[in-house]
Amino acid sequence: MCGIVGYVGNKDAYPILVKGLYRMEYRGYDSAGVALVHSDKVEVYKCQGRVKDLETFCEGKDISGNCGIAHTRWATHGEPSNQNAHPHFSSDRKIALIHNGIIENHLVLRDALIKQGYEFTSDTDSEVLIHLIEDINKNENVDLPEAVRLALSQVQGTYAIIVVSIDDPHTLITARKGSPVIIGFGKDEYYVASDGSALVEYTKKVVYLNDEEIAVLTPGNDLTVKTVKNKRVSHYIQQIQISLDQLEKGGYEHFMLKEIYEQPRSIADSMRGRLNVKKDVVSLGGIVEYEDRLLSARRIIIVACGTSYHAGLVGEHLFEDLIRIPVEVEYASEFRYRNPIIYEDDVVIAISQSGETADTLAAIELAKKKGATVLGICNVVGSSIARATDAGSYTHAGPEIGVASTKAFTAQVTVLALMALCLANRKGKIPQKRYKKLVEELESIPSKVETILKDNESIKQIANYMKDFSNALYLGRNYNYPVALEGALKLKEISYIHAEGYPAAEMKHGPIALIDEDMPVVVIATNKGSYEKVVSNIQEVKARKGKIISIVSEGDVDVKKLSDYVIEIPETEEMYVPILASVPLQLLAYHVAVMCGRDVDRPRNLAKSVTVE
Repeated sequence: MCGIVGYVGNKDAYPILVKGLYRMEYRGYDSAGVALVHSDKVEVYKCQGRVKDLETFCEGKDISGNCGIAHTRWATHGEPSNQNAHPHFSSDRKIALIHNGIIENHLVLRDALIKQGYEFTSDTDSEVLIHLIEDINKNENVDLPEAVRLALSQVQGTYAIIVVSIDDPHTLITARKGSPVIIGFGKDEYYVASDGSALVEYTKKVVYLNDEEIAVLTPGNDLTVKTVKNKRVSHYIQQIQISLDQLEKGGYEHFMLKEIYEQPRSIADSMRGRLNVKKDVVSLGGIVEYEDRLLSARRIIIVACGTSYHAGLVGEHLFEDLIRIPVEVEYASEFRYRNPIIYEDDVVIAISQSGETADTLAAIELAKKKGATVLGICNVVGSSIARATDAGSYTHAGPEIGVASTKAFTAQVTVLALMALCLANRKGKIPQKRYKKLVEELESIPSKVETILKDNESIKQIANYMKDFSNALYLGRNYNYPVALEGALKLKEISYIHAEGYPAAEMKHGPIALIDEDMPVVVIATNKGSYEKVVSNIQEVKARKGKIISIVSEGDVDVKKLSDYVIEIPETEEMYVPILASVPLQLLAYHVAVMCGRDVDRPRNLAKSVTVE
């Protein structure tokens, strides 16, 4: 969850490190720190707060040096504080470390180190690791890289670390297990980060470390990589796929708003090269070799977390409707612990925006051990999930900086729709006339999203009404139930207003007790599927003085009459409604949060990439 960055070379390290922290602040922002290596000492500056607070703290201090590491934190062990901020020092203050991840056996290691006389100044699990490295370095008579390797062999849990020392002031040591590490190559210089966004301004040449690999980076020397088991490994240099302009706000007040408005392009990019309307062809190159396994699968299991889980629920409808293969959608965080039944002829599809979600990676590992075919859908080229799965498809949504996922959701649903269409056509489960119509309609979705975005001002007026409530209920049926879940999630995670998504028919089985004049109810009521049933649900809400905000198809009459506020979306096929209907709900949540004075891009307690359990 945290952001780590390191630099060694011939440039001043501090400006590179701080800029890297700003680029990765969406990964954690309760404290920040930097360590700079001088000829005779390692200088550490850190404080509670944002990166801007760290910059203020560093004013007037010695920030010189060509080698350094920096960290922006999302608290796991220990509350946000100056003491718990990274980097952490060894007891002799010669070595400094930054860490992203969780050391699960830290209590056992801490007790052993305390008995040896080590004193701890923080509540973090990370400080255990630096003292363990120091202890091995001193007592085993080994150099620092070897001390890091031996220390990591005793560690249980996840880590992405960078270590510096005054004994070798021109070297970075970095390692990973379960948390990403990317190494960037410059001219007589190395960069390290947990996210390519911190590197792209300086280099496009990168290597992605694999789990339990340790790299030693010294300018003028070749990259040296070993495993924790002391085996030398080699890596090919790859090209990073993001550009600098994708990481800027581009005139928008927030990244989230920019990313909402990027959806016509991100949806189109997710279809590019995969959908050819003139030839009635839908093909995803990443899964071509696995199409037969998908079509002969006993069932498809989709594993994901958060917003990606909601996209998976839409995928369940798509696959069962079009391909007629049974689908189960699982929270990856539950799937990995409940001893699930997995057959060798199952296909598991893992969905993740970042491609680094810890629970989803663990679910992938479990499925592979059981012999299932595992495919991935993610947004980040070279990410852990992209490398851990047998095959898969990228969403091509581009970098998503706002913590609340927007364009990733619509891109994921787009890729799932493409996959379903491709497989349905191959299996012969869909008439050609129907298939052609669905292909043509999918191509039109980006322009229809553009139409919705033009309604921003009227959505803002509805937000002005919603901002004063403490609770909200979101209702939808069939394809639109996942949209209700996603809309509610967006509202609560960035505005801190409690919101719940429900299948509309389930309202009568409990939530209807909550409805009164102080409960706004958002209903996705497009004229597809169970329209009449949804109208009946709306009437039940109205009978209890609930306020209705409805998402309807253009030209709707019946629901409009019953609604207090209405948002129209263009007419489309039922299976594509989730893409269109989610966009106004994103805008609604965004404007409510802004009006409530929230930090939209960095909501409290949340981080973008959940790389810890």
